[in-house]
Amino acid sequence: MAGKGGATPATYSPSLTTVKGKKKPPIFADDANWVRSDGRHFHECRPAFLRTNAVNSASGSAYAEFGNTKVIVSVFGPRESKKAMMYSDVGRLNCNVSYTTFATVHRNQGSDSKELSSMLYKALEGAIILESFPKTTVDVFALVLESGGSDLPVIISCASLALADAGILLYDLVAAVSVSCLGKNLVIDPILEEESPQDGSFMISCMPSRNEITQLTLTGEWSTPKISEAMELCLDACSKLAKIMRSSLREPLSASEE
Repeated sequence: MAGKGGATPATYSPSLTTVKGKKKPPIFADDANWVRSDGRHFHECRPAFLRTNAVNSASGSAYAEFGNTKVIVSVFGPRESKKAMMYSDVGRLNCNVSYTTFATVHRNQGSDSKELSSMLYKALEGAIILESFPKTTVDVFALVLESGGSDLPVIISCASLALADAGILLYDLVAAVSVSCLGKNLVIDPILEEESPQDGSFMISCMPSRNEITQLTLTGEWSTPKISEAMELCLDACSKLAKIMRSSLREPLSASEE
């Protein structure tokens, strides 16, 4: 796995303005100076560190570190499909998510991994130009090295970066961000301790350059204003995260030119 080198994590917190440019009130109503257990404000995302070419044996790969959440994704292919099937004009995408045994002591890896694999597939499928590799398969293997909260958004963003590193044609990179509802407060990019007592969760994966959502998941009870607010926060953060992702794709090229 490639080392971090001298790169520093970048931030991608959403701004506190509406689409129309008007200043909006804080998403937390009681105390604008209240901070979370890791020192962040409610609207503040964790610093993100991203690096491509993390696994030499893979067609493409990426490593992501968002706070204590650490993920590595390897992409293999396109390669001839092993399953016997009739000729297809589009390629196949296989996604697998797994956890290391030391990622966390509180996770049921079997059921969660199967569900996360399905959600990763749904988030990425709409961004991949499947017609570019007919009758072949691209395999995406995501391994969570440490579970620190907001695992799925980090997995999706890291997997998208690994696909781009592998040269897979994409309509756009897919960035993902989640929000937890804690009482009347919305908390963006929640950590594990915040996800446990949450009243509801909201996650968006999207292609920022195309302004298209590839997946939206919602759990718990949400009012229409809170859904609108959560969507605005996530879309703004996704747009900024995508810029960091594109920058990480250019870093290896810059290093090789030097």
